[in-house]
Amino acid sequence: MTACDPATETAEPFEADPHAERSRLLADLAQAYRLFGVLRWGELGDGHITCRDPLQPDHMWLLRYGVPFERASVDDLVLLAPDGTAADQQGRPATINNAAYHIHHPIHEARPDIGAAAHTHTQWGTPFSAERRMIEPINQEATCFFEDHALFDDGEVQVLSTDGGKRIAAALGDCRTVILANHGLLTVGASPADAVGWFVLAERVAEVQMKATRGIPISDEDARIAQRNLTEGDFGWILFGWAARRHLPHEFA
Repeated sequence: MTACDPATETAEPFEADPHAERSRLLADLAQAYRLFGVLRWGELGDGHITCRDPLQPDHMWLLRYGVPFERASVDDLVLLAPDGTAADQQGRPATINNAAYHIHHPIHEARPDIGAAAHTHTQWGTPFSAERRMIEPINQEATCFFEDHALFDDGEVQVLSTDGGKRIAAALGDCRTVILANHGLLTVGASPADAVGWFVLAERVAEVQMKATRGIPISDEDARIAQRNLTEGDFGWILFGWAARRHLPHEFA
């Protein structure tokens, strides 16, 4: 059972053997990149999805630089060490998008509870981030982020070192999502499927925020009720399954 078939599963699978769990996560990570690709995100190499390695938790997996997202395969994934060096699965040096290290490594380091982080520049998330404002509960999906997102209100859009990533991690705190001012959205989760499921939802919410310029928020109480009900269980993973089945139908033939 893959992690993107919640039609028959209600919780994300987990393999007790770390080698098997690594294989499962890498399959999902490659699929997550392909989903970004078919949604026309990261067409110019912008963005990155990282996954904590079950065998070496201070290491991350991500896509080798130069591979179009929609063509990502498990063989294209490389392992990123804490010092910023990357190697392919044969141990050879690999090239990565350095911003992935600068941004994601400090987040993974600060948040041992997460297994993945996702960021790219999108049609609605990036313009929304340019307004430097928080998500308001003006529609149902927006309540999922109520009191569970943050704003990195900083001018460093070109993150040149892990110092910038540390400031992003501090802004994120224990939230699931952070809006990077003038830059875009970033989500974290238990796994690549979980983080990307939340990212897809965040992009939809950003679109509503930008279009409904005179939206009237619901009450805090109603927002909390909706959030608790909507986000039960492995919500991000379930969202990922829906998105993958919709946009990557050939993978479920």
